[in-house]
Amino acid sequence: MAEGTTAAASPGARDGEPRTVTALLTCAMAFSMLQLFLIGALGPRLVDGLGISPTMLGLTTTVGFGTAAVLSPGGGRMVDRIGPRRALVLLFLLSAAALALIGAAPGAGLLLGAVALGGVPQALANPATNKAILATVEPARRGAVTGLKQSGVQLGAFVAGLPLAALAGGLGWRGAVWTAAAVALLGGVWALRALPTDPPAASVPPARTSYVPRGMVAWLAGFSLFLGAGIASVNTYLALYGTERLGMGATVAGALVAVLGVAGILGRICWSKAARPGRAEWLPALLAVGAVGAAGLLAGGLVAVPLVWVGAVAVGVFAVSGNAVSMVLVMQRAAPGRAGADSALVAAGFFAGFAVGPPLFGVLAQGTGFGAGWSLVAVEFAAAGVVALLWGVRDRRTRAGKGQEA
Repeated sequence: MAEGTTAAASPGARDGEPRTVTALLTCAMAFSMLQLFLIGALGPRLVDGLGISPTMLGLTTTVGFGTAAVLSPGGGRMVDRIGPRRALVLLFLLSAAALALIGAAPGAGLLLGAVALGGVPQALANPATNKAILATVEPARRGAVTGLKQSGVQLGAFVAGLPLAALAGGLGWRGAVWTAAAVALLGGVWALRALPTDPPAASVPPARTSYVPRGMVAWLAGFSLFLGAGIASVNTYLALYGTERLGMGATVAGALVAVLGVAGILGRICWSKAARPGRAEWLPALLAVGAVGAAGLLAGGLVAVPLVWVGAVAVGVFAVSGNAVSMVLVMQRAAPGRAGADSALVAAGFFAGFAVGPPLFGVLAQGTGFGAGWSLVAVEFAAAGVVALLWGVRDRRTRAGKGQEA
């Protein structure tokens, strides 16, 4: 029986508190990746201010998500052991430290070190928030709450692309990043006050799981690998694409990231609600098909600029939503005590894709232009769709066979 089926909502989550918990978890997901969204949205300013190349800009994403991918399996096991409250407080504190260091970076060296530190909260985010949902939210509401909290990642994209990018126009990009760091510290205090107390760490048995994904988790990790590679390229280079090839100013190009973020919020909420057992298994493949079309629209911006805005919306609705559906599937099927570890293994695939995608895109964009880069993104989304479809077919046959045996 799945962990999500047996866990009951704690008393601390009743009487109106679920909304507070949902808001907190949404903010935690936003801050777990805010530093990378900021680097993407402020990319034109960073390239000029720090004297870094577009390829180096992509390398920041590689370092951040590479760190997250390596640490995710261990992070999931740690969350299962110490509890979601402690893990979320740590997430906010580390996010604040990473943002503060980015704001202080004199050049590429410290910038890369700060982004690597930011990989730790990324590794904690999915297992910690999923465990918090299992501990505080009644089963009937978990799908909706999961969609809302997963939309926090895109909330981070919106905040980076619009208010913080606008703030950078007045305070400078360093002032905008330091403002975000201060708010992250307040998030740590909020987590400490809003979540029920974790059981003593020593009394929680370590999760019986492998660092190697198996079964459904392995398929979802593979899907997430290709999906993440495409999404990361869009997040990292969309604003730069707008300024260098489409004639946009830095603020307008940042708004592209904000539009993608808003679309991703709505997409994750709606698709997660639709991800009911029996239907959820087929949604990843469907979303990947839509994501391929979105990549084509981004490339179409070279011919007609308005298409890039439609493409940004489509990336949010389809590609970005795929990760939320993956997390719903994990929570629906996680074995007792393994929700954190399984979430982390799927997230590791996603982060690995984020690490690999932008450098490949950067090389293509510098060598042959942005059109080739968007073609690569389309191929990555198509590969994610193939993996999802193969798993859906295999899962259906497996479940049908078990039904016949019964």
